[in-house]
Amino acid sequence: MKTTVPLPQPPAPAGVTAAFVSTGLPIPAIERLRIFGDRQWEEFVLEWADSLRDLYSRVERCGGAGDMGRDVVAYEKVDPSLWDNFQCKHYKDPLTPASIWVELGKLVYYTSIGEYSYPRRYTFVAPQGAGTKLSNLLKKSAKLKTELVGNWSAYCRTGITSTKFVELDAALSAYLDGLDFSIFDAIPPLQLLDQHARTRWHAARFGGGLPVRPSFDPPPTSVAAHEINYVSALLEAYEDHVKAPVASADDLAAHPELGEHFGDSRLEFYSAEALRAFSRDTLPPNVFERLQDEFHGGIRDELRGEHASGYRCVLAVTKTARLLPMTSHPLAERLSVRDRAGICHQLANDKKVKWTR
Repeated sequence: MKTTVPLPQPPAPAGVTAAFVSTGLPIPAIERLRIFGDRQWEEFVLEWADSLRDLYSRVERCGGAGDMGRDVVAYEKVDPSLWDNFQCKHYKDPLTPASIWVELGKLVYYTSIGEYSYPRRYTFVAPQGAGTKLSNLLKKSAKLKTELVGNWSAYCRTGITSTKFVELDAALSAYLDGLDFSIFDAIPPLQLLDQHARTRWHAARFGGGLPVRPSFDPPPTSVAAHEINYVSALLEAYEDHVKAPVASADDLAAHPELGEHFGDSRLEFYSAEALRAFSRDTLPPNVFERLQDEFHGGIRDELRGEHASGYRCVLAVTKTARLLPMTSHPLAERLSVRDRAGICHQLANDKKVKWTR
């Protein structure tokens, strides 16, 4: 009689949560980087290039047909004639010397004929960085140059351009010999991710949540120029309520309730403006604008309703805004009660909302 031997049970993953059961255990960013397809890698590179903008006066993406060996080009702030090249290679394995000979050949050839100047730095950018052999070679500029010469016929002669053979003749050889080969380097994947984490694209690409939202400065005593539209709309609403002229905030001294509401409204507006800035720094473009559109759609029926005055309309609409479900929006966890009313005032500032008829 056969006996059945029970299989050993694997240990349960630590820290199992409802989110893990729904979506699976999170994949570390370094692992995601290694499984990117060609298109994902190209998108990632464009996002990563954003992290360079604070370091350079201009950053351009040149990759594609006719790039002559340049992918992401960055120009120095003080002297724009100095530039750095970031050469992006999408390989499933770490880069080897064979991965770069054609790229070095392009640089030598195209700078020799004056298509562009020789860069200050030349950095390879790849999902798994440089392998040990290439990493060691990049630290030995003289050996790197010698090995390029030795591999020219096998890789560069026919690989630089499809229109001609590029022979390493005496003139080109002399030019190559005079070049500085200490400019070459490769970015380790962890450094690549660290730089990407400074961009507004990181959370949307890799998850992990948004950073803590910083506090915002309170409104200035005087109404600023960028507040004029929503403040004018509020004053009209107050005027409609008290049935008397309210030309400025000073006129609210006789109406304490309205004065308090006006102060609260400005605080709400500035809170929403801070959320706009937070979104701009941490999420892709137009995320905040989509949030505004959702709020606009959610308050329209209340705007169409009957209200005793413009002020009562403001109260009803902002109350509705505070109750709208926004759980699926990327900013949901950073959205405060003040932001909700503040977005209504932003809509009024953009003249998309009017409190009086």
